[in-house]
Amino acid sequence: MRTFDRYVLRQIFWPMVLGLLVFTFLLVLPLILQMSEELIAKGVPALVVLRLAANLLPQALGLAIPMSLLLGLLLALGKLSSDSELVALQACGMSIARLLRPVAAVTLVAFGATLYILLAALPAANQASREIMFAILADRAEGEVKPRVFFDKFPNLVLYVREVPLSGGWRHLFMADTRPGQPQAAYLARTGHLVIDRTQRRVEMVLEDGSRHVAADDGAYEVSTFDEVVIGVNPAQVFPSVGPSKGAREMSIGELQTLIAELERQGQPTLAPWIEIHKKFSIPFACVVLGLIGVALGATNRRGGRLGNFVIGIGIIFTYYALLESASNLAKGNLIPTWLAVWLPNIAFGALGVWLFVRRRQSTGRSSRLVEAMTGIGRAVAARLSSERHARVPMTIPVPFLGLLDRYVMVSYLRIFALSVMALSGLAYLSSFIDLSDEVLRGDATWRSLGAFLAFITPQNLYFVLPMSVLLATLVTIGLLTRNSELVVMKACGISLYRVAMPLVVVGLVATGALSLLQESFLGPYNQRAIATRLVITGQAQRLSQGLLNRRWLAGGNGDIYNYASFDPTAREVSGLSIFEFEGDMERVVRRTFAERATFDADDSGVRRWEAARGWTREFGAQEVTYTPFEGGRLTMEPAEYFSTEVPDPEFMNYPELSRHVNKLQAGGFETVEQRVALARKVSFPFVTLIMTLIAVPFAVTTGTRGAMYGIGAGLVLAFSYWGALSVFGAIGAAGLLTPLLAAWAPNLLFGAGAVYLVLTVRT
Repeated sequence: MRTFDRYVLRQIFWPMVLGLLVFTFLLVLPLILQMSEELIAKGVPALVVLRLAANLLPQALGLAIPMSLLLGLLLALGKLSSDSELVALQACGMSIARLLRPVAAVTLVAFGATLYILLAALPAANQASREIMFAILADRAEGEVKPRVFFDKFPNLVLYVREVPLSGGWRHLFMADTRPGQPQAAYLARTGHLVIDRTQRRVEMVLEDGSRHVAADDGAYEVSTFDEVVIGVNPAQVFPSVGPSKGAREMSIGELQTLIAELERQGQPTLAPWIEIHKKFSIPFACVVLGLIGVALGATNRRGGRLGNFVIGIGIIFTYYALLESASNLAKGNLIPTWLAVWLPNIAFGALGVWLFVRRRQSTGRSSRLVEAMTGIGRAVAARLSSERHARVPMTIPVPFLGLLDRYVMVSYLRIFALSVMALSGLAYLSSFIDLSDEVLRGDATWRSLGAFLAFITPQNLYFVLPMSVLLATLVTIGLLTRNSELVVMKACGISLYRVAMPLVVVGLVATGALSLLQESFLGPYNQRAIATRLVITGQAQRLSQGLLNRRWLAGGNGDIYNYASFDPTAREVSGLSIFEFEGDMERVVRRTFAERATFDADDSGVRRWEAARGWTREFGAQEVTYTPFEGGRLTMEPAEYFSTEVPDPEFMNYPELSRHVNKLQAGGFETVEQRVALARKVSFPFVTLIMTLIAVPFAVTTGTRGAMYGIGAGLVLAFSYWGALSVFGAIGAAGLLTPLLAAWAPNLLFGAGAVYLVLTVRT
C-alpha cells in the first residue's frame, strides 16, 4: 500500500470504530442495563452477569459492522471532500476509482469479520447465553417471585409473598392450591423456599411453620397446622424444555441443513431455517454493497459535514434493514422466493451503488483546468467567509447574555444537538421497526398500529436520547472551538472558558427541566399505551383484559387478600368473593369471609359501600372457630375502582403518584426499599444533563485538538459509564445495601465530583 492508501485507511479507521461503538452501544446497552440490574438485585455474581453481557455482543456486532463501515466511509470521504483533498488529488490526475483500493481492503476485513460472527461466534454466543440464563433460572427460580405481587407461573398454585430476602427463600407467604383431584386449600407459612434437582428434574415447594385452610363444598371447614409441608411443582414450569435447546439462530449451517431435512420428512415448512442460512451470507455481503454506496456518497457530500453524513448513513441503514425485513415477510407469504427475499436489499442497493459510483466517476472525469479554476474560486470564497466570520467575533468585554458570542456558540451547539437527537432517535426507531415489522407484513397487525406504537415510544426515546445529545453537543461544540483556535482567540480577548460555556450550562438546566416535565407528564401514560399497543401488535391483546378484570387475586391496602371469580366493572359487582384477614405480619388468619355476590353502590344517604349477598364468615380464635352465615350485609373493603385498577408500577407513575404509593405501602407495613429507590431516582436522574454538560466542557478543552469524532467517542464512554453506574447502584439500593437516597444519587455524586474537579483544574 502506498502513502495515499494508508492515509485513507487512517481516515476511515477511527470513524468506523466510532460507528461500531455507537451502534453496539445503542443495540445492546438497554438490554444489558435492564438485565444487569435485575440479576444483581437477585444476587447473581457479577462475573456471571459480565459473561452474559459479553455473549450479547455478537448479535449486535453482526448488524453493527456493516453499519459502521458505511458510517466510516461517509465520514472519512466526506471530510476529504469538504477539505478539498479529493479535488487536489483529481487535479494531480488521480481518479475517484483510485479510492477503491483502500476501501476494498477495509471492506474485505469487515466482510470477513461479519461472516465469522454470523457463522461461528453468534451461534456459540447465543447458545452460551441461553445456557447461562437456564442455569440462573434453575438456581434462582424462587427469586422470580416478587414481594407483594401474586405469582401464578406455577400451575394451579398462586403465591403471595411479603418479603424476598437477598439470601434466598420467602418470608410471610400465602399460597392458594387449586390442583385438580384434591380439595382446594389455602396455606399460610412463616417461611418457604424451592428445592430444585436439575438432574432428576424434580421441583418441590417447601413451606414451614404455618397452617392449612380447606373449605369444602358441603360447608365443612378444616384448619390444620404444620411444621413443614412439601408440595410438588410441575418441573416444566421451571425447566422450559429438556435443556437449553437451540433455535435457528443458534445453529450452524450443518445443523440448519439437518433441521431442514427433518422438517421436510415431517411435511412442515422450512422457510425459517432457509432464511437463516441465506442471512449468514447476505448480511456479510452487505459490507460490499454499503461500502460501494459509501464511496459514491461520501465523495459527493462536500458541504454536509461529518454529522450530516452521520444522519445520511442512519437513513440508508434504516432503509436497508427495513427492506430486508419486508422482503423476508413477503417470502413468508409465498409472494417471492426465499433467496430473493434475503438478497433483494443487496441487489437493490448494489445496483444503486454502481449507478452512483459511475455517475460520480463521470462527473470527475472532466478537464483538470475546470477543476483547478473551481478550486481557486472555492479557496477565495472560503478565505472571504473565514475573514468575515472572525470579524464578527466580539472583541470587547463584558459580553451581555445572549449577545453575539452567546448566539454564535448556541447556533453551533443547537445544530449538533439537533443532529444528535435525530441520529440517536432514528436508531431507536429502527430497532423497534425491525422488531415489530414481521407482524405487520404477515397481516397480524396494521401499519397504523405500528405507527401508533412508534409515536407512543417517542417520550421514552427522548428521555434517554436528550442526556446523550446534550453530552455529545457539548463535547463537539467546545472541541471544535478548541481545534479551530477560536477558544484561544476568545481567551486572548479576556473571555474566560466559564463565560463561553455559560449558554451551554443554561441549556443543560433547560434540558433538566425538560426531562422533569417529560417524566411528570407524558412518560408514564405513553409508556403504558406503548406496551398496550405492542401487545395488540404481537397478538397478546387478551392479556390487557385478563390482567385487569380477571386477576382474581388482589391485595388490599390494609393487607387483606381478596379472591374472586369475576368482576363486572359496569355493574360494579364481584362474584365468588373470598376475603382473608390476617393478624400482624400475616402470622395467622383471623377471619375469612365468603360472599356469592357483592355489589358496590350508594345508600339513601349517598354513602358508597359494598352490599354482600348469601355468604358466611368464619372467625378463628385461639381455641375455636366461629361460623356465621348471612343472607346479606355490608363489607368493608376497597372501592370498586380498586378492582379495575392496574397494579402500580413505578415506571408508569410520576413523583406524586409514586410518593403516595410508597406512603400507602409503608402504612400497611410493607417493605418499600425498591420503590423508594425509584422515587429518589425521579429527582436525581433529570440532573444528568447538567452534570454531563459540566463534565464535557473541561474534558472537551483538553481533548478538543483531536476533533469532533474523538469527542463523540469519549461521549459514548462517559454515557456508558454513567448508565452502568446507574444500573449497579440501583441494584445495590434495591438489595438494601445502600440507603435509597444514596443509591439514587451516587452516580450523580461521582460524576458531579469529577466534573467539579475538571472545571476547577482546567485552564480557563
